[in-house]
Amino acid sequence: MVKLTPELIQQAMQYINPIRDRELDLRGYKIPVIENLGATLDQFDTLDLSENDIRKLDGFPLLKRLKTILLNNNRIVRISDQLGNCLPNLDTLILTGNMIQDLTDIDPLTSLPKLVTLSLMHCPVVTKPHYREYVAFKLPNLRLLDFRKIKQKEREEALTLFKSKKGRELQREIVSKKGKTFVPGAALPKGSAHKPPTKKQPSGPSKDELWKIRQAISRATSLEEVERLNRMLQSGQFSLKDSKNQKNGRAKHYDDADVEEEEDEEEEEEEKNEKMET
Repeated sequence: MVKLTPELIQQAMQYINPIRDRELDLRGYKIPVIENLGATLDQFDTLDLSENDIRKLDGFPLLKRLKTILLNNNRIVRISDQLGNCLPNLDTLILTGNMIQDLTDIDPLTSLPKLVTLSLMHCPVVTKPHYREYVAFKLPNLRLLDFRKIKQKEREEALTLFKSKKGRELQREIVSKKGKTFVPGAALPKGSAHKPPTKKQPSGPSKDELWKIRQAISRATSLEEVERLNRMLQSGQFSLKDSKNQKNGRAKHYDDADVEEEEDEEEEEEEKNEKMET
């Protein structure tokens, strides 16, 4: 990404475009934020900011001469409410291929009194129900939407729709569906309890458990048991109860083996006594 600095503005290409407007070309620099445009000294009619990484349409100084802004293929999701104060003579805004989602996201464009051409092609908002009607109703001076003329019939239908009871309910529904955003420093909504982040509990065995594990390793009676305890220690998953049960099970196994050995010795002793009697 490249920061939009006064130096970049001075070095960018400047030319007279085919409609005889003076244009500043800032296309394809991956600029993330609009800033420092005061360095243009308001000497341009057209500003090309296409193919960048701009997410919010704001940051303009007062530019009375600027009439056209090209913002194709950025990542714009929000439009400033104060855009009209900074760009009073803007008549063409091309937002093709951006990320504007909801119909209410275009409401700030009502602050542009001279806007007559708008493109939102390939933005998610164009798939919303009553998209063209809503734009025509909100921007009565608009002539071209997505490079198609807004016909008088469309404008009348939009006016009839949104002035009716059904249209007012539709507008309320559109506003209610719009996701709420948190403004830093603003108070939390009523009923929302802020929970402080819980302290993360340490994972793995405690110091006491580690000491018991080492003690169990020192008392291990076979290499297999030592290796098993070491694996438990490295993985952090250890149960002294399981260790004791396994140890008790081995002890029981050894006791049973001793009993069997004693029984074999007794049988051999009886066989010897029988042979001596015969």
